[in-house]
Amino acid sequence: MPFEWMAPLMFLALVVVLLLGYPVAFSLGAVGLGFAFLGMQYGHLNLGLLQNIPLRLFDTMQNQLLLAVPFFTFMGLVLERSGLAEDLLDTIGQLFGSLRGGLAYAVILVGALLAATTGIVAASVIAMGLISLPIMLRYGYSTRLATGVIAASGTLAQIIPPSLVLIVMADQLGVSVGDMYKAAFIPGFMLTGLYVLYVLFTTLLRPQAAPALPPEARPYAGHERGAILGLLSYIILALVPWGLSLIGVHNTAYLDFILFLLAVGISVYLYVRNPLFARVLRVMIPPLVLIFLVLGTVFLGVATPTEGGAMGAVGALLLAALRHRLTRNVLIQAMRETAKLTSFVVFILVGSRTFSLVFYGVDGDLWVEHLLSNLPGGQVGFLILINLFVFLLAFFLDYFEIAFIILPLLAPAIKAMDIDLVYFGVLLGVNLQTSFMHPPFGFALFYLRSVAPPTVKTVDIYWGAVPFILIQLLMVGILLLFPGIVLGVLGG
Repeated sequence: MPFEWMAPLMFLALVVVLLLGYPVAFSLGAVGLGFAFLGMQYGHLNLGLLQNIPLRLFDTMQNQLLLAVPFFTFMGLVLERSGLAEDLLDTIGQLFGSLRGGLAYAVILVGALLAATTGIVAASVIAMGLISLPIMLRYGYSTRLATGVIAASGTLAQIIPPSLVLIVMADQLGVSVGDMYKAAFIPGFMLTGLYVLYVLFTTLLRPQAAPALPPEARPYAGHERGAILGLLSYIILALVPWGLSLIGVHNTAYLDFILFLLAVGISVYLYVRNPLFARVLRVMIPPLVLIFLVLGTVFLGVATPTEGGAMGAVGALLLAALRHRLTRNVLIQAMRETAKLTSFVVFILVGSRTFSLVFYGVDGDLWVEHLLSNLPGGQVGFLILINLFVFLLAFFLDYFEIAFIILPLLAPAIKAMDIDLVYFGVLLGVNLQTSFMHPPFGFALFYLRSVAPPTVKTVDIYWGAVPFILIQLLMVGILLLFPGIVLGVLGG
């Protein structure tokens, strides 16, 4: 067999084995070892290549970055069982209940908050499906809108830090997790804003699809406006330094102190006068403190992502203990699920390292680079084609499998085309959200189906996901047209 055929045939063999339904981890390892022996048989490879496999595996096991995966997984699973989601959904649902689409807005905002604390799609979708879906259907929400909002909001855990997929992609691309988190922050919340706009336009065009809650369902009726204005005042105060910098006024410690006093004054006044605002503060402060512990320390350079994950795990345990939810069963379930997911990741990683070592040995990286660098359209053409390829691949593989199989193959071509690796990782992270939303294989749809009432038809869940898949693809297009959204944060 000619040496030039080895790489294409190896890639084709992997595709065939995966389509036959064999587990991804074992498929990667088997194809890698099979072609290693085949290459030695034809004299293209030598035994020294296989002797490198244990070194690659030990290198993987010594990678401290991957410790962040079990830490963030454990944190998310403990928080899921601490009652945090229930309190957030109930409180923010009351906050926006007087508005058309208020429950949908609450689901989106809680989805973003859960994404920034748990980082686990399954936990977010199941919690919101159990709590919000029956209420939304009871008060006349469109089934497709309700299911679509819940599934899409759950997938925000894919792109809003501390996302597990961002950790894995940073490891595979050889970039800083901190940089990946910083770069993903704005696109994640832009996507959240697009979901809110979609609900807003839906309520304007079809008011009956998302009615406001009736007064009898709102125990804090009459206090919503004051509470919302109070929360908006925090946002305005936070934007004051940025606004002053636009007109050439520099921020000072004196100005920060004045803004802090104003925030405290507003908080004390509304806490006493507005019971809904008081409840919002009590419910929101614990997750926001946890977000700062995890992300704030990483962004400020105080802690590495692994250390941030460890602090998040401890914080989740403390939060569950304070809410009297930290039981032996909760700990056992969280540890068991953490061990399962971590083992899944490590097995795929071992298989992918074996496959990539042999693939590079037969010059597969050069074959892929040559194949992709000759595409029409330069960088933009390359990015469009790769995103289309990943979008289609997501119908059959989940995000871990895509990250471990595709990224090592693409990394040489990305570097050769001088594309920023962090930007590419964030772009792919937004795209990979669709892997949870694809009918009929999207995992978010399966999670929602498992907890949805029997009256909700599966076909309605599928159709409800379609507008949000289009919104996710729109976000990919925005990042392709305006890469500065990501690169600006990185100083590129």
